[in-house]
Amino acid sequence: MQTTDFAVCHMDLFGVNVRHFWAGELSAILEKFPELEFPHKHDFYMLLYVENAEGEVIVDQQRIRLDKAKVIVIRPQCVTSIDINRQAGGKIICFTEAFFSLRYNNNVLYQFSFLQRDAHTFMRLSSLQQERLGVLLRLLDEEYRLQRKEGLKVLRSYVNIILFELERFYNPVGFIKTKNYKYQKLQLFEALIDKHFATHKLPSAYADLLHISANYLNKICKEETGQTAGDLIRKRIVIEAERLLHYTYHAVSEIADQLGFESSSYFVTFFKKNTGLTPEQFRKGDN
Repeated sequence: MQTTDFAVCHMDLFGVNVRHFWAGELSAILEKFPELEFPHKHDFYMLLYVENAEGEVIVDQQRIRLDKAKVIVIRPQCVTSIDINRQAGGKIICFTEAFFSLRYNNNVLYQFSFLQRDAHTFMRLSSLQQERLGVLLRLLDEEYRLQRKEGLKVLRSYVNIILFELERFYNPVGFIKTKNYKYQKLQLFEALIDKHFATHKLPSAYADLLHISANYLNKICKEETGQTAGDLIRKRIVIEAERLLHYTYHAVSEIADQLGFESSSYFVTFFKKNTGLTPEQFRKGDN
């Protein structure tokens, strides 16, 4: 489905006083929040724990069928739409980055590989995994409903445990990424790209913001990801271009302007070089 523009959902979608955390049932979720049915972006993390359901969730053009038990991870700024039956069984948890940074000095979410930009969007659950996660979610749900003393701290702890449990499901033979200096710089770089990709297209601009040299930024990116700093910037621009081509009716010239290109011809050349297709070919092949 194409639209003229993306709606942007904030946490107050779930209530005027909701700022950093919300949890609820999947059943009748679209009746309560119909905005979730149509392509939109949101500025928070969303975890969908699906026990049993019919329908599909689309995240940045990836269609995820709702059938057996799974967890769907939707990161901020992804274009998302949800089509789910009224009797669906499961939970939905939404939280902002600030939900953790309000307590911790840095963003602890960076250590979870399944929350990173290139991670898979969903993970299937075995019976044992479903049982373990179910226990934690019931405890979280009870704490959220009762609103007891120090409840926010307890909720944050439950969510933290759930994230560690999901990391084990996602990366069973791996390890939690250590928060070394280089990794933290990489995460800050990626956060800056998300904020400035339409105006800052050269690594040197980000290096200045990070107070390091462009060569050192490039070295960090190569060591941590195997890609150059320029590669990561271009990759983010391509992601946004594909979103706009898929979900909107905007002309290629409008998209080029929105992404900060001096001309539509330059944008077409850039897009084809990085995807192998012109914007129009991508749009036609995507429909």
